[in-house]
Amino acid sequence: MAKFIFVTGGVVSGLGKGVTAASLARLLKARGYRVTLQKFDPYFNVDTSNLSPYQHGEVYVTEDGGEVDLVVGHYERLLGENLGIKNDVTSGQIYSSVIAKEREGYYNGSTVQVVPHITNEIKERIYSLDTPDSDIIITEIGGTVGDIECHPFLEAIRQFKSEAGKGNVIYIHVTLVPYIEMSGEQKTKPTQHSVKELQNVGIQPDIIVCRSDYPIGVESKRKLALFCNVDTDCIIQNLTTDNIFTIPLELEKDGLARAAIRKLKLEEREPDLKSWLDFCNRYVQVQNSDKKVRIGIVGKYVDLHDAYVSLTESLIHSGIATGAGVEIVWISSEKITPAAANKLASLNGIVIPSGFGERGFEGKVNAARFARNNNIPTLMIGMGAQAGLVEFARSFGMEKANSAEFDRKTPYPVVYSSADAPQFRKGAYISDLKKGSMLNKIYGADSVSERHRHKYEFNAQIIEPLSKHGLVFSAKSRNGDYIDAFELSGHKFYIGVLYHPEFKSRPDSPHPLITEFIGKSIL
Repeated sequence: MAKFIFVTGGVVSGLGKGVTAASLARLLKARGYRVTLQKFDPYFNVDTSNLSPYQHGEVYVTEDGGEVDLVVGHYERLLGENLGIKNDVTSGQIYSSVIAKEREGYYNGSTVQVVPHITNEIKERIYSLDTPDSDIIITEIGGTVGDIECHPFLEAIRQFKSEAGKGNVIYIHVTLVPYIEMSGEQKTKPTQHSVKELQNVGIQPDIIVCRSDYPIGVESKRKLALFCNVDTDCIIQNLTTDNIFTIPLELEKDGLARAAIRKLKLEEREPDLKSWLDFCNRYVQVQNSDKKVRIGIVGKYVDLHDAYVSLTESLIHSGIATGAGVEIVWISSEKITPAAANKLASLNGIVIPSGFGERGFEGKVNAARFARNNNIPTLMIGMGAQAGLVEFARSFGMEKANSAEFDRKTPYPVVYSSADAPQFRKGAYISDLKKGSMLNKIYGADSVSERHRHKYEFNAQIIEPLSKHGLVFSAKSRNGDYIDAFELSGHKFYIGVLYHPEFKSRPDSPHPLITEFIGKSIL
């Protein structure tokens, strides 16, 4: 049986439970343990597919087509492993499953209740990750202790300890330790009250991770250990930083992994963090360097940067790989009229990202036209690529070209769906690359697996007329049914892909397409 670590949060939300959990996973993996991560989200949406990016940030897509919380992206990037649908569980999924089972007679006429039926369903989702490939399962409980919707999850993990046995389960509580500027004091009371709330539901934390803007003093650690019934060396500080990549190293320095290993009765091993240290050192060098590249993101949701968190992270990864600090310039696609497109002239490179809905689409078209005409390196993703194809078609003989999603009567549906009710193409698909194409050279391979999330496709009927003007359709789905990418001959870098390369970028293994884009933007 695997060992289980449960991460809860208290005092306020947004303290970084996910990054803490992922950092711990990285530290345990560095010791040779096989680790996986899981997130429980208390909201009743079944998944993130219908959540507004303004409310919840990006929809992250896994290899198996899961539309999951953006924290799974942090998990994958920090852990360096691909996760899946099972790794993100919502209240919506739990309750839907229990109700479906009740309708099928699964419970043999029993009265269906939160305990034991909902809690059993939650535990089943945790046990589903207990495979021969996992030594340790880290499960993060979304929200904060005291939230009404969190209670079934807390009750389920409370029961877990008696089922899995002492030494096989530990609880990590992430809390805020504020500093009062007026009195110059660090306050431990919020953490004490949060732990007491957790104890009220029957959970005694084994480790407390304290988020703070200032180092946790010896006296504060002593007081927290005393009042929260936790060993002093299990009070771990997690200081506020603008460099997320250093968090695993700082948590290692303060002993988080060592405390977890001791509590789980595992063998202590020397961690191999060389590659991560090397990456962090290069990040610092790049940040302090005068070599910078200005990348404009022309998108619909730029008011909330979390809507593009995987994209911005991937640009930073590739910037580090090329030795350049990436400066992100946020540009609302709704404001890019043909006349306003001149504001893009100061950029070294342009990314036109994915999105849904017609609002802001014409702005993406205008941005693509300006970038093409002015030889600015441009990477277009998802709907951004659809906008780029619409723009090219309009400029070369198809004046009223459009996406059939927005104009069903367009005479040139360069973006379309063959189905009356378009279905998502989601998850990893293999694309075959055109020999000699830029994509073929960038990947150094004849085929590639990338993650998709879109309903509308490039129309194969426009291949011949647009190819005459230098557009190369450089990737097709393995079954030959779909066009997955195009590029423009003679342009510095002008590539549109229907898939999402940003989801496969890792800090110490940046995506080759994005790295090539950054490299061309530097020149």
